[in-house]
Amino acid sequence: MKVLLIGSGGREHALAWKIAQSPLLEEFYAAPGNPGIADHATLVSLNVEDHAAVIAFAKEKAIDFVVIGPEAPLVAGLADDLRAAGIATFGPSKAAAQLEGSKGFTKDLCARYDIPTGAYQRFKTAEPAKQYVREQGAPIVIKADGLAAGKGVTVAMTETEALAAIDECFEGAFGAAGAEVVVEAFLDGEEASFFCLSDGNTALALATAQDHKRVGDGDTGPNTGGMGAYSPAPVMTSAMVERTMKEIIEPTISGMAKDGNPFSGVFFAGLMITAKGPELIEYNVRFGDPECQVLMMRLKSDLLPILYATATGTLDKVEAEWRDDAALTVVLASKGYPGAYDKNTPIAHIPDASEEAKVFHAGTAMKDGRLVATGGRVLNVTAFGKNVTEAQARAYALTDKVEWENGFCRRDIGWQAVAREKA
Repeated sequence: MKVLLIGSGGREHALAWKIAQSPLLEEFYAAPGNPGIADHATLVSLNVEDHAAVIAFAKEKAIDFVVIGPEAPLVAGLADDLRAAGIATFGPSKAAAQLEGSKGFTKDLCARYDIPTGAYQRFKTAEPAKQYVREQGAPIVIKADGLAAGKGVTVAMTETEALAAIDECFEGAFGAAGAEVVVEAFLDGEEASFFCLSDGNTALALATAQDHKRVGDGDTGPNTGGMGAYSPAPVMTSAMVERTMKEIIEPTISGMAKDGNPFSGVFFAGLMITAKGPELIEYNVRFGDPECQVLMMRLKSDLLPILYATATGTLDKVEAEWRDDAALTVVLASKGYPGAYDKNTPIAHIPDASEEAKVFHAGTAMKDGRLVATGGRVLNVTAFGKNVTEAQARAYALTDKVEWENGFCRRDIGWQAVAREKA
């Protein structure tokens, strides 16, 4: 099979690493890719916003299958255009990708189909949103409606913080993503990430993870795109997974189909496990980043036929087998992230991979023959262990071998699971 992978982040490096292990793979390309992905695929300097150029390349190389990694091309309808050109594609349609592209769309779907989630209101101007906040009180959650690279969400513990977050959205901090704001109830509990494939009819549960959104140790500081993750999530017991499938995933699949937007791709459900059970915080329509890195480390099965079955409506013919081991990833980010940071800082050394640990590239590039950091989140140091405590120790041991002066990381990824294991 000839495969083209779209994307350039840590998630795509993890997908490339796993796809490259498939005996079904004949030729493998990635656009635009990164220096880590270059170890597994031929990099192509395509502008993925130019759908005609992507299609032309796929036709020229007789690509059998396209895997779209990030959310932006999905929300822009790349999957629709590729499928219209007769190319099998992993990823939802533009209409179905609204589950991530619009927080309000997802909230309205939940309301229509009785999917458990926090109470909410949608606002197009600041004053009514502020009035609603004053009525509800804090803590409360303010979300930019559209795509904001994981940064458009404020969990406001005070009314003042909530009002400031509303101003931030409407004053353009997140561009067009903040033109509408969703204000929703604060859910109290433990967060977890649940991943499930759907071909529009069949659902295949994958695995669970927990990520650390805040930039600082002890879950302090502003939200980021994710500073680390581990899998499996202890809070997601088999009973909780069963409830999540029945109460959240299955109603979403049937509801999307009923509304004329059948969903084909991966559901990444951000959950809050409350006293009442699982409640939906938000949907993403692609593998998480950095959750994908720990999922791919734990997946025993060949990934390629599973993704292809999802894209071709034959998901009922495949299954996914997982290692019992835990996996944990530590994100190395540029100093200053999620605020302003220096770009093109040199990375002097990345340690070699072993059976138990590997470094995935996220925001890197080659400049004048040397590796440099180009993004906010730059490297994902990922390791196995018989439990989270062991995976954490291995991940940090490898992290400490990375030589990059401008990098920093949290030192407590996996703390909740480690505390459970020590109890």
